[in-house]
Amino acid sequence: MSKELADSSGRAATAGDGLRVATRTKFYFGVGAGGEAASNWIFHALGMIFYQQVLGLPAGLAGLAFFLAILADAITDPLIGAISDRFRSKWGRRHPFLFIAPIPLALFVFLIFHPPAYVVESHTLLFIWLTVFTVLQRACQTFYVVPHLAMGAELSADYLERTRIMAFNNLFTLYGGTIIHVIAWFLVFGFIFADQGGQLYRPAHTWTALTVCTIIIVSIFACAFGTKDQIPLLKQNQMNEDRKISIGTFYADIWGVLQNRNYLYLLLGLFFLSLTIGTHETLAIYMGTFFWELTPYQIGFLILNNIFGVHIGFFLAARLHDRFDKRWTISLSSVGLSIFWSMTVNLALLGFAPANSSWALVAFIIFFGTFSSFFGAVLNISVMSALADIADEHELNTGLRLEGIFYSLRSFFAKAMNGIGHFVTGLALQYYIELPAYSVPGEVPQDIIFRLGIVDGPLAMIGGIIAGVLYLGYRLDRSAHHQIRESLEARRVGL
Repeated sequence: MSKELADSSGRAATAGDGLRVATRTKFYFGVGAGGEAASNWIFHALGMIFYQQVLGLPAGLAGLAFFLAILADAITDPLIGAISDRFRSKWGRRHPFLFIAPIPLALFVFLIFHPPAYVVESHTLLFIWLTVFTVLQRACQTFYVVPHLAMGAELSADYLERTRIMAFNNLFTLYGGTIIHVIAWFLVFGFIFADQGGQLYRPAHTWTALTVCTIIIVSIFACAFGTKDQIPLLKQNQMNEDRKISIGTFYADIWGVLQNRNYLYLLLGLFFLSLTIGTHETLAIYMGTFFWELTPYQIGFLILNNIFGVHIGFFLAARLHDRFDKRWTISLSSVGLSIFWSMTVNLALLGFAPANSSWALVAFIIFFGTFSSFFGAVLNISVMSALADIADEHELNTGLRLEGIFYSLRSFFAKAMNGIGHFVTGLALQYYIELPAYSVPGEVPQDIIFRLGIVDGPLAMIGGIIAGVLYLGYRLDRSAHHQIRESLEARRVGL
């Protein structure tokens, strides 16, 4: 009874475990994550140091610009999710957004890193420029990301198959980030502009931004065209379509989603975890440049920890869910991510790290980073898979399929707390760490370097450990989800 019967769409019905999804479909679904990864990479890895060290904008103002963009996210994220849940077209309710988003997203990413000369001369104008185009970039990214993730939740109803689908999404998130990381650090910063200061030389960022824009456009369009054969098979909900889009139904749906206990615990965990992520992502380039005093070439090799860790997570996530379920996997992965992400810095503060600028130090960072990348990959796959299960639970309770809202609120909370992480880190850079603009690696006073390590080390890990405890409140296990699926199927048969 386990034999699969494939149809022309690439999907296969498997007796006993619901719908299995062909590797080709998983591949094209995952490819789309590369564009999001590249957009996130340049924003998180280079945004703060470009505006603070290269353009001279005070770090507090740069952090404030990121924080203000959160206020716009509070409107755009759930709104786009709600619209995509009810959207009707011959291209389905998700794919039109996939086709519209990439070109504007690429344009706004480019403009963030290319303010005109008269704007750079004024801190006020530079702050406004960064705020406006950050808002537009994040809105366009949401315009793609939320429908994309919602589509992933609709591809299969199976508990473990969803994990495999989201594993492909996580894998191509790695590939998108890896491509731009390698090009930026080995080619642009480490070779073409190495003699001009690498990441501290403004024209170098033009080539990096153009590469990111190319990845965005190619990967998102590949996903959209590669999965369009799934449009007739994606879940539709007549109750969704019959309800008119209004302010009342919009907020009613959000309120209904927030009543789900399992969803609230995931959001609470994400709230604290994103503080950890935002801090590390903002400081990563500062740590490599000033704390570790690595060359751009050496920083390029640090991507190996992601390559090793994410691939291990890709192969083990579904097995961990099968053995330990998603609840414990999510909780322990959050704690593991937080501990190992700060491990190298904590050891360095205690005097147990190899010498700065050495290749032994590079290997040291890669070793511990592989563990943090593994836990991070498993955590991301697990949460994305769990959200699809929660959407089933919500459908059983309300009759509505609202994957768009579930993933949009998750996206908003992630960006909000990540943005707060950038904001707090910007304030820390300006008022606690006190790293001056236009600093030169190797010439920064040791007390500043020590404070930089304290923020990226012991302080950064606190949020993720708290998140691990909160994630234990999630209780939708495999048995409960099986009962939900049986009830939904019985309801459909009855209809």
